[in-house]
Amino acid sequence: MSEKTENSRPLLQFINRKQMCWRAVDVERLIEEDHPARSIWELSGRLDLSSFYEGIESSSEEGGRPAIDPQLLVSLWVYAYSLGIASAREVERRCAYDPAFQWLTGLAVVNYHTLADFRVQRGKELEELFAHLLGVLSNEGMITLEEVMQDGTKIRACASGKSFHREKTLQEHVQRARQQVEALRDPLAEPVGNRRQQAARERAAREQQERLERAVEELEKLRSQKKTVEEKREARVSTSDAQARVMKQADGGFAPSYNAQISTDGKHGLVVAVEVVQAGNDYHQLVPAAERIEARWGRKPKRVVADAGYTSGENIRAMAERNIDFIGSLADDAGKARSEERFTAKRFVYEEEEDRYVCPAGKPLIYQGKHERGGAVHHKYVAVVDDCASCALRTRCCPGNQKHGRSVERREEFPEVVAFRKKMGGEEARQMYRRRAAVAEFVHAWIKSKLGLRQFHVRGLRKVRMEMLWACFTYNVQQWMRLRRAPTMAVAG
Repeated sequence: MSEKTENSRPLLQFINRKQMCWRAVDVERLIEEDHPARSIWELSGRLDLSSFYEGIESSSEEGGRPAIDPQLLVSLWVYAYSLGIASAREVERRCAYDPAFQWLTGLAVVNYHTLADFRVQRGKELEELFAHLLGVLSNEGMITLEEVMQDGTKIRACASGKSFHREKTLQEHVQRARQQVEALRDPLAEPVGNRRQQAARERAAREQQERLERAVEELEKLRSQKKTVEEKREARVSTSDAQARVMKQADGGFAPSYNAQISTDGKHGLVVAVEVVQAGNDYHQLVPAAERIEARWGRKPKRVVADAGYTSGENIRAMAERNIDFIGSLADDAGKARSEERFTAKRFVYEEEEDRYVCPAGKPLIYQGKHERGGAVHHKYVAVVDDCASCALRTRCCPGNQKHGRSVERREEFPEVVAFRKKMGGEEARQMYRRRAAVAEFVHAWIKSKLGLRQFHVRGLRKVRMEMLWACFTYNVQQWMRLRRAPTMAVAG
C-alpha cells in the first residue's frame, strides 16, 4: 500500500449544481399511502361540487381553455390551511417543490391569482360545500345536535391601528386621492414609464380612491349606531379595512378585529355553524346562532351551552320560547351598589301592603312605574324632593342628587329566569357547563395555533367570512380524518 505524499488530496465526488437533468418521477409514490393529502382528496371527491362546475364556461362541445378542477382547488386550500399556509403565492411556490402539493396537482403549478380568486369569489358555492360536508359527517354519526357549544373569539383584521381616522382626516384623504386620479388621467400630463406601467398606476390610484370612499360610507354607518354627539364625533374607521372594528383582546389590549362566532357540536367537537360579526361582545349573538343552526340543519339543537358573555335575562327567555335547553352562567347582581359609601337598596324597607319603600330616615318612597331590563321587571319608587333636601342622611344617601328625590328599584325576575337560576344551581347543569371550555375553546385554539389564523389575510367582512369558513371547513376535515382513524377517540380537552 502506497503512502500518501504531502501534496496528495482525497478524491471527492464533485457537486454540480449548474447542470440540467431529466429524471422519471412516479407521482403516486411522492407521498405515503396514509398521507393527509390523500384523505383530503378522497373526502373532497365525495362532496357535491356541482355548483363550482356550473361556473365553468368551457366545455367539450363549445371548446375553450380547460379549467382547473374545483376539486383540486378545494383540496389545495384545505391542505394549505391544515399546514398554517394562507398565502396564495406560497401555495403556488409549494406546487413547484413540495411532494404533497405536487401529488395533488400531478406536478402542475397553479397560478396564485387563480388560487386567490377561488378563495374569496365563490361564497355561495363554499357555503353549499360546507353544508354538504356537515351532511356527510352527520350521516357517519359524528354530529347529533344533542348539545351545541357556542363561543366567540376575536381574530385580528388585516389592518393597522394607525389606519383608523376620523371624518375630517378621511375627507382629506379622499380629496387627495381624487386629485391624483384626475392628474393621471390628464392627457396633457407626461406619462411615467410605458403604457402598461401607466395603466397600473391609474388602476392603483382608482382602487385607493374607491377604498377611501367606502371608508367614508362605513363611517356614516358607524356614526348612525352611536348615541351621543361625542361618540359620533370620535367615531373612526380604517382606510385599509373599513369594516374592521377596534375590539378588546384577551391580553387586555385593543386591536382592529372581527368577532368569529362558532357553534360546535358536543359529541366530537365538530363545527356546525360559523359567522363573523363586527360586534365587540357576544351579548346579542346567541339567538342568531341558534337560528343559523336551525336554518342549516332544519331542526333546533336540543341544548345550547354558552359562557357568561351570552347569558342574560333576554337570552334566557328567548331560548325558553324556542324550547331550547340553555346552560350558562348568570351572576346575581340584583343588590349591586353604585358606591361603597352610598346607601344600598337593602337599607330601604319594602312595605308590601302599601307597595312602597321606607328610607333609613323613615320617609316613604312612592311607586312611579315599571320597565323591563335584564330579564326582569324593575318597579321604581321615588322619594319626595323636599324630604331628601332637608334630610340629615342626604350626604350618605343621595349626595349628587340635586333636583330629584332618592329612587329605589324592586327587581322582579321573569319565571324563565327564576327557573334558569334553579336549574344552574344543580350539579347536573354545572357538569354540563364545565364541558363547555373543553369543546368550544378547543376549536378556537386549534384554528389559531394549528391553522395559524390569528389574523385574517383578506379585508372586508364578506371576504373575512369566507376565510373563516375555509378555516372551519379545514378543521372539520382534520377532525374527520382523526375520528376515522380512531372512531372511539373523544375530543381532546
